[in-house]
Amino acid sequence: MGLAMATSNNNKGGNKPSDPSRRNLIKGAGLVGAAVASSASHVVTAQNPVSQSVEAQVTEALETLTAAEAATLEAITDRILPADENGPGAREARAVHYIDRSLASDNAAFRANYGVGLAMIDEYSVKQHGQSFHRLTSPQQDDVLADVIAGEIPGFNPSGGGFFNMIRSHTIEGTFSDPYYGGNRDFIGWDMLGYPGVRFAVSSDEVSLGRDLPPAHQSAYDMPNFTKVIARSGGSGNGN
Repeated sequence: MGLAMATSNNNKGGNKPSDPSRRNLIKGAGLVGAAVASSASHVVTAQNPVSQSVEAQVTEALETLTAAEAATLEAITDRILPADENGPGAREARAVHYIDRSLASDNAAFRANYGVGLAMIDEYSVKQHGQSFHRLTSPQQDDVLADVIAGEIPGFNPSGGGFFNMIRSHTIEGTFSDPYYGGNRDFIGWDMLGYPGVRFAVSSDEVSLGRDLPPAHQSAYDMPNFTKVIARSGGSGNGN
């Protein structure tokens, strides 16, 4: 079930992080809301990036991540919220696509932190297991991430746990935020939460359906109020 609920206590007890249910992570994400705000409070200070020895192919256009970084990051998000018998996970929701886009815009300040941290995780994986992180088995990946959280890998500043929590926060955002931002493909995240989608008005009959209300599967930015108005030039100045 992955490392879904590893928290910012940096594993003070010295044990590996617990492996709670996917349901708990989704419940927590639901409390945050369908449109999750950026909240990476733990940040790794940028250092000189370390080269990644990853053979990875680009499967879609990336705005800022390299193919190697995307492969490592996708494997991490897949351990945070993996697909299982209950449904799809962060990989299927394209959480990495959201993160990549956000690192070119609102989260640009974290770009160097991602480059350094992902390279360190990959090099540690090669050292410990002889393969890049995204090629390891799920238990091996969990072991590596447990070592990151426990501070077993030197060089993270302020901590490996802080770096993991940053990725975890962004994974939740990418899985459950509005698809307009690049993640939540096919409304996977909203369906996991049972969120019926954006509506301007709801009838009494729809309210009575509760969780049985059919999902709208519509981005907030598909609504009329969010339609972009093209600025006109050369007009009379009266707004027409």
